[in-house]
Amino acid sequence: MHVGIIMDRNGEWAKRRTLTRLKGHYEGVKAIRRTIEASVELGVDVLSLFAFSTENWLRPADEVSFLMRLVEEFIASEGKQIIENGVKVIISGKPDRIPHNAQTAINALVQATKHNDRLIVNVALDYGGRDEIASACQKIAERVQKGEIAPIDIDEQLFSEHLFQPTLPDIDLLIRTGNVQRISNFMLWQLAYTEFYFTDALWPDFSKADLQKALDDFHSRQRRFGKTSEQLDG
Repeated sequence: MHVGIIMDRNGEWAKRRTLTRLKGHYEGVKAIRRTIEASVELGVDVLSLFAFSTENWLRPADEVSFLMRLVEEFIASEGKQIIENGVKVIISGKPDRIPHNAQTAINALVQATKHNDRLIVNVALDYGGRDEIASACQKIAERVQKGEIAPIDIDEQLFSEHLFQPTLPDIDLLIRTGNVQRISNFMLWQLAYTEFYFTDALWPDFSKADLQKALDDFHSRQRRFGKTSEQLDG
């Protein structure tokens, strides 16, 4: 099962406690730790986390810098546990704009976990769904130009093979915290038949119980993929 999470409302969590937005992000990192551990325990196969979007660069410079440092701190403090728990970390996006120290830490963790298979954690970093689709189109156009494929060869399967992480299955369940009901340019191609779950819990408060509740709700739904209920029941 592939679960995607848009981790939202760190700032609101801090505001309600008269704390700085940066404190909210710091607490949000703790929620990431809890959610990875809970995903392992609850049998999730893939966990995609929307960590930093292409649009997040527009935020105040001090907040962006803090978030980049948090990436390094998280890897330094949690990397060993992630490895020991059998978690494989991969990255979706174009993180070339990420500061060098953070890139180095990320690449080291990706390499150290590449053979793990208990849970895949796909971190969307400097990621945008439209950017991913545009990037796939560019790659396919280059192959057409080189004569490797013809336009008639382009179908959904071929397109999927040119995404940032082409081996990942589509997202089954998308969770967004803070009761914000939009997808914010997150994995647009992979959300075609995804079930959506919105929770009032702010991301720093998100717990194993919240994840379990979302999973229970998901399993109570009938996914028809274009078919009728009668076809599925039959």
